[in-house]
Amino acid sequence: MIKPIHSTRDFHSPGRSPVIAENGMIATSHPLSSAVGLKVLQEGGNAIDAAIAAIAVQGVVEPQSTGIGGDCFALLSRNGSGPVFGLNGSGRSPARATLAQAKAALGENARHIPRTSAWAVPVPGAVDAWLTLLEAHGTWDIARVLAPAIDYAENGFAVHPRVQFDWHNNLDVLNSFAESKAMLTANGSAPLVGQRWAFPKLAKTMRTIAANGRAGFYDGWVLEDMLTTLASIGGVHSADDFSATRANWVEPIGVDYRGYQLSEIPPNGQGLVALMMLKILRNLPAGSAPVCAERFHYQTEAAHLCYTDRNSFIAEGMGHLVKDLLSEERARVGQAMINPETTLAPLIAPRPLKGGDTVIVSCVDRDRNAISLINSLFNGFGSGIVSPRSGIVFHNRGQSFQLDEQHPNVLAPNKRPMHTIIPAMLSKDSRIQAAFGVMGGDYQPQGQVQILTAMLDHGLDIQTAIDLPRLYANASAGMVEIDPTMPEHIIAALQRKGHKLERTRTPHGGAQGVWIDHEQGYLWGGSDPRKDGCAIGY
Repeated sequence: MIKPIHSTRDFHSPGRSPVIAENGMIATSHPLSSAVGLKVLQEGGNAIDAAIAAIAVQGVVEPQSTGIGGDCFALLSRNGSGPVFGLNGSGRSPARATLAQAKAALGENARHIPRTSAWAVPVPGAVDAWLTLLEAHGTWDIARVLAPAIDYAENGFAVHPRVQFDWHNNLDVLNSFAESKAMLTANGSAPLVGQRWAFPKLAKTMRTIAANGRAGFYDGWVLEDMLTTLASIGGVHSADDFSATRANWVEPIGVDYRGYQLSEIPPNGQGLVALMMLKILRNLPAGSAPVCAERFHYQTEAAHLCYTDRNSFIAEGMGHLVKDLLSEERARVGQAMINPETTLAPLIAPRPLKGGDTVIVSCVDRDRNAISLINSLFNGFGSGIVSPRSGIVFHNRGQSFQLDEQHPNVLAPNKRPMHTIIPAMLSKDSRIQAAFGVMGGDYQPQGQVQILTAMLDHGLDIQTAIDLPRLYANASAGMVEIDPTMPEHIIAALQRKGHKLERTRTPHGGAQGVWIDHEQGYLWGGSDPRKDGCAIGY
């Protein structure tokens, strides 16, 4: 294991240490979710059971970020070694969702799909993905896994501070639909911190899934409710679209960095961007310290280059382009373009995707089964569209589609949109080293790179790496958003290199991770202080 730098934790200042435990560990962005995951592990469930139970709870207690109306991806490995399995649980556009029909509905001159439009709603893939994971690698059935989430939805939960912050920031979209306003606001306002909140309609839906499995969501009264809702606002979804929805196992892609291998889900996700950045950075200076201008500059420049490629090329069905974008030649070209003294920004690129809310669950059990499971509605409360009988909040991942027929990510029937959510798995010498991930829309590849390099280049433990100040490079805007905690001398140094900096109001990302110390037999857990959650083990 990489030894922590003990001097980085100032015990006189607010902060947290990594959680260290032997038998099992889970890290989530909500304490109730972490507690449920821990209970599953203690009652004999494995990491896959615990992760799905935890993420289902988050769909209730952190409703702005995730839910059964969204998508998910997963990376997992069994018994601490061997292959990494990838699952793509993202849904597809309806079979009748042609570009011509979309432009007829949105206007011939429309350039983007509106967030609150039915065209922004692919078929949700999360429920099928959960069932696929449980069938292949779980030990509990769906009814037992969903029981804690059903309890919170039915009997209520206390609204936590970060959840309330995000809830308040999305009131505009919630108040634009009568059903959303009724179910998701307190007379048009966000609930108060500490206020009890419940989702009885969602509880009924999850009970139906618990009883009927896949048919409880993709058929019956729940399906009827979803189709009626989407059709009422111009959707072209059909029962066949929902029936055909299936998660599928995929071969992860990866690169080596400092003797470790980072694995990602292949496109339609943007995990490729994190890999491209690492290929560029591994032959550039790592910086003299984890918080220094040199390190942030090189990472920002790599992001400018790789995000420009992302916005131009990444889509479902990229084929050989994945290999081309990860080639040594392309990495060398990128390295040569980076000037240590000046920034490349702004670069010309198609419209970038906007940030969003997401949850990532990292879990490792006593047998060292490991999973990184990410689930999302995309933007806060997704599309804002709610099915009135089932209480399902629909995601807006279809907003990522382009309306330019020349773009590889153009809207087309039965197509998965480019996705921002990316779980991550780190290996070394054929053993799993860490299950982790970083939420936050566009920011996620940069967040992964920032945390990973802090551990591998500078020897930080997973919690300290998560705690560091962050920056988010927006290649198209030529701007870098920085944490308010960024030291002033770092800001001044980056400005001298030409970076346009802006302090962010909304915290970047929400990292969760579990590091496996194979030598000592312990698990090290880290959870982002920018969220409400925690890592916990036993």
